Amino acid sequence: MADKTSFTKDEWTLLLKSPMIAGMAVTAADPSGLWGLLKESFAGGTALTKVATDSNANSLVKAVVADFSTSEGRSAARDGLKAEFAGGKPADIKTKSVESLRQVSALLSAKAPGDAAAFKTWLQQISQSTAEAASEGGSLFGGGVQVSDAEKATLGEISSALGV
Repeated sequence: MADKTSFTKDEWTLLLKSPMIAGMAVTAADPSGLWGLLKESFAGGTALTKVATDSNANSLVKAVVADFSTSEGRSAARDGLKAEFAGGKPADIKTKSVESLRQVSALLSAKAPGDAAAFKTWLQQISQSTAEAASEGGSLFGGGVQVSDAEKATLGEISSALGV
C-alpha cells in the first residue's frame, strides 16, 4: 500500500488538498450564503474526523488525514489552496477544483493503484456530504432543495473526474 514516501512533495500536497477541493467544488457550484457555507465546510471537516477514528479506513486515506492533522500538513494544504484558488470567482473555483480532482485520480491510478478506488470513493463521499449539508434556495426558516441542480451537475463532474 502507498504512503507519503510513494509521492513527491508536490504530489503529496495535491493529495492533502484533495478533501478540501472535493468540498469546495460543490460549494462553489451553488454558493448558499453564510449558514450554508458553514454547514458545507463542517461536512468536509467531519469526513476528516471520521477517518481518523475509523479502524477500517484505507491506509492512504488515513495517512493523508494524519498528515493533515499536523501543523506542517495543514500549512502545506492551506498554502497550496491559496496559490491555486486565491481571488477566483465561484465558477472558476469549481472548474479548477474538478480539474484538480482529475489530476488526483490520475496520480492515484499511476502511483497507488491498490488505494486508488478507496481514496477516490472517499473524495466522492466528501462531495456528496457537502452537497447534502445545506438546503439551497430556501430562507433561514427552511424551504429550498437539499441538493440543487448545479450541485447535482457538479457531483456528476466530480464522479467523472475521479472515475467513480
